[in-house]
Amino acid sequence: MAEFQPEIGSLCGGVTPSCPTQPVLFVGHGAPMLALDVVKGAQLRSLIEGVRTPDAIIVVSAHWETRSPTIGSVLPRPLMYDYSGFPASLYQLRYAAPTAPELGRRVESLLRPWSVSRAAERGLDHGAWLPLLHMYPSANVPVLQVSLPSRLSASDLIRLGRALAPLRRENVLTIASGSITHNLRLSRYEDPSPPPAWAIEFDEWTKNALARWDLDSFANYRRCAPALHVAHPTEEHFLPLLIAVGVASEKSPQITFAVEGFEHRSLSRRSVRID
Repeated sequence: MAEFQPEIGSLCGGVTPSCPTQPVLFVGHGAPMLALDVVKGAQLRSLIEGVRTPDAIIVVSAHWETRSPTIGSVLPRPLMYDYSGFPASLYQLRYAAPTAPELGRRVESLLRPWSVSRAAERGLDHGAWLPLLHMYPSANVPVLQVSLPSRLSASDLIRLGRALAPLRRENVLTIASGSITHNLRLSRYEDPSPPPAWAIEFDEWTKNALARWDLDSFANYRRCAPALHVAHPTEEHFLPLLIAVGVASEKSPQITFAVEGFEHRSLSRRSVRID
């Protein structure tokens, strides 16, 4: 576990461990209809209760996978409605947050060992703008999306997150967006029956590993996590969590599970704040 725990002072530019920081969030962004759900939206907003307004937000979403880390547009671009078959109202939503070119340059500097690319035409996908729509509805905080380099190993994703850790001391909020369980073939829309055992088991394993702050388990999740291939036939919705724990890789952080439970029978809604 110690392999992934930097000296705390190194994240604060040499100041004391009590220096103010932004938390790190993992958001279960759910199905696209969450964008119109004011009740569930208020639950997501509870993740930032008491958090000072950040100077910028960096988002890593399950819906943008690349070979190497890539920075999204730092110029205004239309939102991506990267879903189909939903009501017209979902395609009329807008989220015109300011762009974050200075943060883009900072991220390039921090991630230089990974040969960062840019995608100048890419706007925010729904994994990014949907939670922000509820959490910062005024769209007054600059946002930068960074891709999910999903071919990296679990250990390297944690290390990549750790490289971004100094942003916490620079009043930048990090949001990782995905889902603790994500098997759409086994989900059932509006099914009120209890979640299946495999979904509960994987969700609880993740919760307990976070509560223990067991980074070794996350680095070795393919061997440690129960029912992985059922919970994640493809793993892109789980991988943003690894970047989040890397960003927050301090000793014994405070973990808050602001949102728990399931929707559509097997889709975990678990959302986490790491202080």
